[in-house]
Amino acid sequence: MIDCWVFTNSKGSLPISIGEIPAGITEGAKPLLIDRVVAPYFESNCWILATGQNQECVIVDPGIDKPDLVESILDKIKKKNLKAVAVLITHGHIDHFFSLVPLCKSVPLRTYISAEDRYLLSDPMKALMQDGATKQFIASFGAADFTEPDEIVEVEDFGRFDVAGLSIESIAAPGHTKGSMMFLVNDEQLISGDVLFAGSIGRTDLPTGSASDMRKTLKDRVLTLPDHLNVLPGHGPQTIIANERLNNPYLQREFLDY
Repeated sequence: MIDCWVFTNSKGSLPISIGEIPAGITEGAKPLLIDRVVAPYFESNCWILATGQNQECVIVDPGIDKPDLVESILDKIKKKNLKAVAVLITHGHIDHFFSLVPLCKSVPLRTYISAEDRYLLSDPMKALMQDGATKQFIASFGAADFTEPDEIVEVEDFGRFDVAGLSIESIAAPGHTKGSMMFLVNDEQLISGDVLFAGSIGRTDLPTGSASDMRKTLKDRVLTLPDHLNVLPGHGPQTIIANERLNNPYLQREFLDY
């Protein structure tokens, strides 16, 4: 019996028989190994995707821990005997890339990010409000000297690339940040970053955020997606497009036409 791995909670993964196709996976589709590490600060999801155990994998949005999230990520990868080859960054907020450079120093990785948000990798404070929360963060972690990793690929709207045996499409989704990207993996899994959550969406009141851009993204980029897509969000549990189309208040006409 072949098992696929579908994440169920922050403590680990649950093997599901290929005969038990979970919501969001089309019958006949080849299941992927999907796991995550939940960063203890801001509870951002660091997703790990591969075609199976003993294969190459991609890492998504390595977030914040002290001193970083690297040990937790590499431990998760080691348990599945995976080889990390790339990192996808959905947007330039620090809770989604704090551990990027330390991770790339531990394992040679290629980083994929939008051109619009790339500058935030070396100057993340430009995407934060200069308020009490930001000052508290700096007091806790110090004014770190952020730099870019060695190898970066700037992704474009509706760009396609193959990595770790996965076919990935980048979809521009401005609103939470100007350069927010969603990544569609094998036409089955949507890495939505902070664009779409289960029952909610990302905030738009931070620098480079835009409520009007977010509404346009939701109308033109999210609601046009097929119902079967499994959604791997930047925070919180997995969902599927069909559930969000029906139940998410921010995907209803009352909000979108406001």
